Amino acid sequence: MPRIVATNLRRLRKEKGLTQEELADLAEIDRSYLGAIERAEYKVTVVTLGRLARALRVLPAALLELPAGHPFLAQITDPP
Repeated sequence: MPRIVATNLRRLRKEKGLTQEELADLAEIDRSYLGAIERAEYKVTVVTLGRLARALRVLPAALLELPAGHPFLAQITDPP
């Protein structure tokens, strides 16, 4: 899960044209912590997920979406 959040976070941040420092300021978290989240070194709390989503102006679910073709999607959608 940390890798999925990291991938979505980096993608959304870049789509919004924000630097890590700008997003960290908006989310009221430390820039080095944001960098570690983007590198999937830390798991985020629900509170931090909410702060990041608010700063990016997206729903928290956008940070948790599985990318198309992710192997886990096949596991939960294919019949047993």
